[in-house]
Amino acid sequence: MSQTDAARTFWNHPPRQRRLADWQAAIDGGDFTPAQALEALIERARSQADVTATAFTEFDVEKLRDRLARIDQTEPLACLPVSVKDLFDVRGEVTRAGSRVLGDSRPASDDAAAVERLRRAGALLTGRTNMSEFAFSGLGLNRHYGTPPNPFDGERITGGSTSGGAASVAFGLAAATLGSDTGGSLRIPAAFCGLTGFKPSQQSVPGEGAYPLAPSLDCVGPIAPSVDCCARLWSILANRPLPVLDATPRPLRLVIPEGGLLNELDDAVRAGFEAAVAALETHGCHIDHLPLAAIDGALAINQQGGLVVPEAAALHRDQLARAEAEYDPLIAERLNGGRDITAADYLQRLWPRAGWQRRFGAEMAGFDAVLLPTVATLPPSRAELEDDAAAFQRANRLALRNTSVFNYLDAASISLPYFPAGAGLPIGLMLSRPQGDDALLLQHASVAEAMLQDNDQSI
Repeated sequence: MSQTDAARTFWNHPPRQRRLADWQAAIDGGDFTPAQALEALIERARSQADVTATAFTEFDVEKLRDRLARIDQTEPLACLPVSVKDLFDVRGEVTRAGSRVLGDSRPASDDAAAVERLRRAGALLTGRTNMSEFAFSGLGLNRHYGTPPNPFDGERITGGSTSGGAASVAFGLAAATLGSDTGGSLRIPAAFCGLTGFKPSQQSVPGEGAYPLAPSLDCVGPIAPSVDCCARLWSILANRPLPVLDATPRPLRLVIPEGGLLNELDDAVRAGFEAAVAALETHGCHIDHLPLAAIDGALAINQQGGLVVPEAAALHRDQLARAEAEYDPLIAERLNGGRDITAADYLQRLWPRAGWQRRFGAEMAGFDAVLLPTVATLPPSRAELEDDAAAFQRANRLALRNTSVFNYLDAASISLPYFPAGAGLPIGLMLSRPQGDDALLLQHASVAEAMLQDNDQSI
């Protein structure tokens, strides 16, 4: 096989056969060069023009070639193609945050902090990826730039708000993506697209230079093919030592919280989750079903309206008043819904947060992680959401319900893909640990990932 064909084959593999370790092995082994890999990626993008057009808001071939020529190939991510969500500043580019409203903004003069760290590590920034407008939805629809297709069923959504980023990885148009997570925006599209999405603790990765949604909750992290990939990227983004992951199967002690996060599950999600739990138990994991007060408390506050809507409404107040006609009506409606929230209501939701975070840390003593379905539903079809506000709001609520609890708790949280036997669509399995336990969560997730893949019929 020629090097050019080897590069094409690499991008044609399913995600779990093109992990960062696979990329490095192929480059080090001389299977292909970074330049050949880029040309194969460009060829693939052109052959999937409809996907590229909706996954990216900007994909500039000549810019990619110029960037590749400038990369120091001794760096840890040397020439690795990483796409960037449209809410991050990239110097010389306009940050639109998936909206037409910001189309006339000046190009950014500096990289966002996370982008700068990726660039310093040698990553090849492949393009700006599509997203829910202003990141204000867990579904990933975008009336302005189109909605990316789900890789398993093109009529279904990818989830959001990092919709284009997940699509870029799933369709072989990037090795990984840089995204954000305010209520689930990394983990939901990862679950819907058969990928791994990691939401670190908020303070571990700087958010400067990212267009905000709710500053109390906004987090920065990756979507990638595996836990190891996410660990490598997180170490760069957080400027921390690379966690040394030992995926040797061993008993984990996991807790499934009783209560509202297991309600309203699709039958397929419930069956898949039960199969995954059985697989983990077969490998010796001890799984308890217990009420966790911190999770119940965070869920209750989110069901009262949480922090996202009032913070987003405050950020968009003046801009929405000037340019509401340019917003997606579904997004404008959600923002307008936050205008009348009083300071007292907002503070009553915010003030208990630190206490619930401490309570969550105490309740997790003796457990390795909380285990839940990432999303209560399979990805809905795009058609049923685009013109039905009630269907959109219900689907958005269920998409965000489980994940957003762990944003309120500022937990480290990761979604692993699970492919139930005979199912056409994957589900996501979410593991979470208290604030600051990012490296430990990645370690435990690598063990769970190995156990689940032992039981996976899709490979």
